[in-house]
Amino acid sequence: MKSLSLIFILGMFSGCYSSEPEKTGLEGKPLPSFTILLSDSLTSLNTKNIPSGNPIVFFYYGPHCPYSRAQMEEMIEYMSLMKKIRFYLITNVPYSEMMKFYRHFELNKFPNVTAGVDYKNFFGDYFKITGVPFTAIYNSDKKLDKAFAGKIYTKQIINEVFN
Repeated sequence: MKSLSLIFILGMFSGCYSSEPEKTGLEGKPLPSFTILLSDSLTSLNTKNIPSGNPIVFFYYGPHCPYSRAQMEEMIEYMSLMKKIRFYLITNVPYSEMMKFYRHFELNKFPNVTAGVDYKNFFGDYFKITGVPFTAIYNSDKKLDKAFAGKIYTKQIINEVFN
């Protein structure tokens, strides 16, 4: 009985780690235009103004989600290897909750990381996201390569971007 319980628990946790990309039907499509309220609470960024030339990763997270937090911790560990990737960390929670996450992870230390609130929930609706975390990887031409639902390993991001 103990081994059956252990298998069940391991299965539950492994289900939270996505290893295969989602089939969104949006692969190859350009980055859509939408607006994010940035961490300074004054500036808005429209994604059409994100320059091409570098890979782009959108990390859609929940500030209180343990899987979002674990993925963020791991991404920070590998950030020195991902300096050429532009990260956009977005959430649809109130600004104050986003800022707690921003301060906790000291995201201001990373010049390639931009954080903000998708206050219209465009991103979530566009990808039909049913849970967090969700990661969308765009190539240097701003076209969607892959999207992952659930926590993924940072090495998957690195492999997708640099291979």
